[in-house]
Amino acid sequence: MAETYIGYSPDVEVLGEDEERLTAEILEIMASTNRKAFERHRHAVRDAHAKSHGFLKGELVIPELPEHLRQGLFARPATYSVVIRLSSAPGDIHSDTIPAPRGMAIKVIGVAGERLLPEDQGRNQDFLLVNIPTLSFGTIGKYRQLIGLLEKNAQNPAVLQRAMAGVARGVEAAVEAVGVEPGATLRGLARDNDHLLGETYHSMAAIRFGDYIAKISAAPLSDNVRALAGKDVGAVEDATMRDLVVEHFRDQSAEYQLRAQLCTDLERMPVEDAAVLWPEDLSPHQPIATLRIPPQDAYSPARRVYGDDVLSFNPWHGIRDHQPLGSIMRVRIAAYERSARYRHEMNAQPRVEPTNIDAIPD
Repeated sequence: MAETYIGYSPDVEVLGEDEERLTAEILEIMASTNRKAFERHRHAVRDAHAKSHGFLKGELVIPELPEHLRQGLFARPATYSVVIRLSSAPGDIHSDTIPAPRGMAIKVIGVAGERLLPEDQGRNQDFLLVNIPTLSFGTIGKYRQLIGLLEKNAQNPAVLQRAMAGVARGVEAAVEAVGVEPGATLRGLARDNDHLLGETYHSMAAIRFGDYIAKISAAPLSDNVRALAGKDVGAVEDATMRDLVVEHFRDQSAEYQLRAQLCTDLERMPVEDAAVLWPEDLSPHQPIATLRIPPQDAYSPARRVYGDDVLSFNPWHGIRDHQPLGSIMRVRIAAYERSARYRHEMNAQPRVEPTNIDAIPD
C-alpha cells in the first residue's frame, strides 16, 4: 500500500518569485494588527486566534500502526502528555456573538528528533488545526489579500461584523445553490455558532509525514463529543464558547481521533495551494492516534494566564519529520516568531516550552 503514496523530497515545495516581498508585507500587516490590538487592550495578544476558550491537559495515545503510518512522532506505540488550546481565529478579542472559525492547537510534550528551527530548544511538537479543511486564499499571494481583508474586518464594530457574517451566510447559500463550492474564507465568515467541541479540526496546509506528505486532522471520537457535532448552541453571549468548554470538562472527558490523509497525487493534492481540498476518494483519513482529555478545570485563572501569555504554539515547533510545507507555512516561520516575541516583551512574560505536563497550572 505504501507505494501508492507520494514520497517526501524538498522538491515538492516551489518558492514563488515574489515570495520574499509578499512575506515582508504580510509580516508588516500582522505587526500592525498586533500594535493596534495592544493599544485597545493595553495587553498584547496573538495576531491570530487571539481569544482562547479553554486550555486542556490530556494525553496522545499512539497504537501499533501499519508500516506506512509509522512515521516521525508516530513511528512506534507511545503515550505523550499534551496541552491543548481552543480558540477563535481573529487576531483580536471579539464577542462570541460574532461567528468565527475555531482553532485547536496541540502541543505534544517530550518528542525526540532533529528540531526544525535551530533556536528551538524545546522537545515538543505542535500541531495547529482549524475547523475548516482548506484556506481559500491558499497561496502566499492570495493570503496577502486575505489578511488585508481580515485586518479591516477586525477593526469593524461588533454590530457591523455580525452583519458581515449574516451577509456571508446569504452569499454562501447562493453560491451553493448554483453548484459551486464556497471558499474557506467565506465559510469562516458564515460560520454558525455550533458547539466547538463537536467540530473536526484540520491542518489545512500540508506537512511532512516522515517519508510521505500529509494533512492532519482531529475528529470527535467519544460519543459525548460526537453528539455535539453540528449542534447549535442557541443564544450566544460574549464568552459562551469558554463557558461551554468549562461546563463540559467540569465532569466529563472527551476523546478525539488524530488522523493523517496521505498525498497520492501532487496535481490533485497540491502542497503549494492550501485552498485545494484533498479528495478523500484518492486518500482517506487514516487514524494515527487518540487524544484523551479527562475532566478538569479548563479555564482557571492561573491556567488562562499561563496559556495566553506564557505558552506559544507554532507549526515550526517540532521535528524535521513533520516539517510544515507550502508557502502559507513558510510565511509562518517569521510570522509566529515575530508575534510571539512582541507578545512576550509587551506583557513582560517569559517564553517557556514546558518539559512536562506538571508545568501547566491546574
